Amino acid sequence: MAKKEEKNASPVLVQNRKAHYDYHILETYEAGLELVGTEVKALRERQGSIQEAYCKPVKGEMMMIGSRINEYDKGNRFNHDPERNRKLLMHRNEIIRLSQKIERKGLTLIPLKLYLKRGKVKVELGLCEGKHSYDKSAALKEKAVKKEAELSFEKARRR
Repeated sequence: MAKKEEKNASPVLVQNRKAHYDYHILETYEAGLELVGTEVKALRERQGSIQEAYCKPVKGEMMMIGSRINEYDKGNRFNHDPERNRKLLMHRNEIIRLSQKIERKGLTLIPLKLYLKRGKVKVELGLCEGKHSYDKSAALKEKAVKKEAELSFEKARRR
């Protein structure tokens, strides 16, 4: 039974942990990535980063810019360029709708994580609005209060 659950689970290959700290995430979307073989192999070894990445429409296509997938160790002369722009596989209507939201409201499209789904690499995108410094400190205070409340609840439960 455990093996079936492992097969259905989508392992996260790369995650953008700072996105939740730096941005208010309003909506999330799923898209495919157009990758070459050595990029997929490098991602399976978790050799990538999307910390500085963002997405924007270029000539009617959505592109992920600023991501880095390190070269595959066992790759040969056909290895990929680590910092190339990667095309996102989305429906045309989604691309148009997202590009309009990005242009009008001043929002940003940020990749939140890369994961496997049925053997294909997918990216979870977040339509985000930047946080101010006072929003960040308030979020940290709220997190500390919540953690302290959980600890006191655990102590009370153990008695």
